[in-house]
Amino acid sequence: MKKILVASSALVAVAFAGQASASEPIKLSVGGYMEQWAGFSDEDTTASGGRKNAFQSDTEVHFKGSTTLDNGIEIGAVIELEGETSSDQIDEQYLYINGGFGQFKLGKDDSAADDMGITAPAVGPVGVNDGDMDQWSNVYLIDTVRSSGDQNRATYYTPVFGGFRAGVSFADDSGKNGTFNKTVTTSGTSTTVGGLSSDTSGAGDNIISAGLEFNRDFGGVSLGLSAVGENQGEGNWYGFGTNVGFGNFTVGGSYGHTDDDYGLSSRDTAGQDLDAFDIGVSYAMDAAAVSLTYGYEDFGTGDVSAVDLGLRYALGAGVSWRSSVFWFDQENDTTADNDGYGVVTGLRLDF
Repeated sequence: MKKILVASSALVAVAFAGQASASEPIKLSVGGYMEQWAGFSDEDTTASGGRKNAFQSDTEVHFKGSTTLDNGIEIGAVIELEGETSSDQIDEQYLYINGGFGQFKLGKDDSAADDMGITAPAVGPVGVNDGDMDQWSNVYLIDTVRSSGDQNRATYYTPVFGGFRAGVSFADDSGKNGTFNKTVTTSGTSTTVGGLSSDTSGAGDNIISAGLEFNRDFGGVSLGLSAVGENQGEGNWYGFGTNVGFGNFTVGGSYGHTDDDYGLSSRDTAGQDLDAFDIGVSYAMDAAAVSLTYGYEDFGTGDVSAVDLGLRYALGAGVSWRSSVFWFDQENDTTADNDGYGVVTGLRLDF
C-alpha cells in the first residue's frame, strides 16, 4: 500500500511540474499612480490661520505579473511600492490564485472586509469617508469601513453566484507582520517615533475579517450592497453599504459601528464606541463627474459633520483633474470645538 501511495504522489508531482513548465513564465509589468495636490484651508483652532500645508502628494509604483497553468488556474503576484519615503515602504505584496473555485490571496494585503465595503460615491481628492480631510485640517477622520491595515494574511473569495460574492481573511498577529509601531517615546531631548515590528516578534491579536457583497444590473439600474465586519482583540466592527446607479446618477451611503474594545486586549482600558454614516450622490457625463457627499461620526468624546463637493474631469488617457471644496464642524466634550473649510485641486496620473 505504501508503495502505491508513493508512486501515486510521484505521478501527481510530475504531472503538476509538467503543467507549470508548459505555461508562460511570469513577467512583471509596471503600473501605479501619482497624485499631486495644492490646497487651502481655514479653521478656528489653528493659530497659523488653519492651513496645515499647501501641498500634498501620493505616489505608488505597482509591479504585477501572472501566468496561467495548463489546467486553467491563474497564479500571479502584486508588489506595490511607495513612491516617496514612507514608514511602510512596500505598501502591499501578495500572490493570488484564481480558478473556478474563486480566489486565494496570501501576503501583506487589505482584509476582505476592507476590500468589499461600499461607501457613498465621491469623486474629489478629499472626500468625507476615510479620505484626506485630516491632511488639510485638524479634524477627526470619519470612517464607516475600519481598516486593520496591510497585514500578512490569508484571504479567500468565493466565485460570484447570482451577483453574490463572499470573502474571509485571517491574520495571525496584528503586532507582527512588519506593522509600523507609532508609539512616541521621549527621553531627555531625544524623541523616538516607533519603528517596524518584525515578522517573528511583537504583541497583538488575531484578526478575522469577513464580507458579503451583491452587485447586479436590473434593466438599466445597477445595485450594489455590502455587509462587512472584523474581529480584533476583544471587540468587533461591522458596517453596511449600498450604491444605486440609474442613468448618469449614482446614489449611495454606508453605516459603520465599532465596539469600544475593538483592537484592545482584555488588559487594555476600553476606548469609545464609534458610530458613523455617509450619504452622497454623483453625476457623470462624458469626461466629467461631480459628487456631493455628507458624513457624520460620533466618536465618544464628540462628534463631527463634514461635506465634500467633488469634481473629476478626464483630460486624457490616465490623466484626470480633480478638485474638492469641503466644510466640517467638530464639537468636542473635553477640548475646544472646531469648524472650517478648504479647497483642494490637482492632477492624478494612472499608469
